[in-house]
Amino acid sequence: MITRWLKMGAIAAVGLGLAGGLLFGKDVVSYVRSSAKGVRTVVKDSVPIEFELRRARDLLEEIIPEMHANIRLIAQEEVEVAALKAEIAKGQEGLEDERVKIRTLRGSLETPQAQYVFAGRQYSRGDVKVDLAARFERLKEGELVLASKERLLASRENSLNAAVQLLEKTRSQKHILENKIETLASQYRIVKAASVGSKVQVDNGKLAQTEKLIAQIQKRLDVAERVLAHESRFVEAIPVDTVLEADLVAQVDEYFQEHEAPAEANPSPVAKAPGSEASD
Repeated sequence: MITRWLKMGAIAAVGLGLAGGLLFGKDVVSYVRSSAKGVRTVVKDSVPIEFELRRARDLLEEIIPEMHANIRLIAQEEVEVAALKAEIAKGQEGLEDERVKIRTLRGSLETPQAQYVFAGRQYSRGDVKVDLAARFERLKEGELVLASKERLLASRENSLNAAVQLLEKTRSQKHILENKIETLASQYRIVKAASVGSKVQVDNGKLAQTEKLIAQIQKRLDVAERVLAHESRFVEAIPVDTVLEADLVAQVDEYFQEHEAPAEANPSPVAKAPGSEASD
């Protein structure tokens, strides 16, 4: 039975198509499109203002929470970025301080002697080498950690920028929706004014509902605007069992040769090892 109806429908469609072709020729497609467009326009024009306002209100209720979520995300990312920047700055300061201390120890080894005095205490050459090796390993490890944090900072900043762009997009959607609501409210005022002193029968209850809906939407917008306005170690030492002085000194010298160029461009006084002084 169903197959029979489908066949009959197909035959009817073909028949209408042939008839349209005979009557309108090549323009039949244009006539069909114009008819469809006319139907859509009639349907849209028949939608009451109250329904359009309710639809706009529902869209607004979707956009506002999204804006709140974006603002919270931006605030969280800003806090994370600020904290990470502070960590990186502190790490850079610690690394530079460690470089100064390593230079001091490395300089002391330039003078071959059995004992070295730091802060009133004596240390053997072997002790100085072990301490220098430990500091140098901490320095290299610290640089790796710092580089990792800098990469993380770049990722956080990208996330922050993306959240800001998303918020701006949502703000734009909200602005478009506000304009639509204002247009609908203007249409409502025109209808209300036209109903006064005319013979046109207008449902006063519907007008009252629409007016109340407009007031609710405007209040929601005002509240949303106010709310939105207010929302907006160094790594431990690596154990070193044995230290080869020649290799250690060569590594330290090679390291500072690679970093000397920027340092020479901005010379700064060499600080001493923390709480220590090297004796001659």
